[in-house]
Amino acid sequence: MHYRNGREAKNGDKIVKLEGGKVVSFGVLHGATPGNDYCNGNIAVIQSASDYACMCDCLHVDDVAEIFAEKGLDRRPEGK
Repeated sequence: MHYRNGREAKNGDKIVKLEGGKVVSFGVLHGATPGNDYCNGNIAVIQSASDYACMCDCLHVDDVAEIFAEKGLDRRPEGK
């Protein structure tokens, strides 16, 4: 199992789910079975009711999407 950028995927990894170059979910990968990069596993969503924000530690989601696009990670690789 591998992520969009080729890194090996393992259950227990903290992951983000991308759609259209945007982050649509964040959590912990679980229930994934080796040998399949498609519709494999689940995301245990991580979200606290409230969190503090130091602006110097944050990015706007549109800026993150732009970084994904610059790196070519805004779309699935050919054949996937």
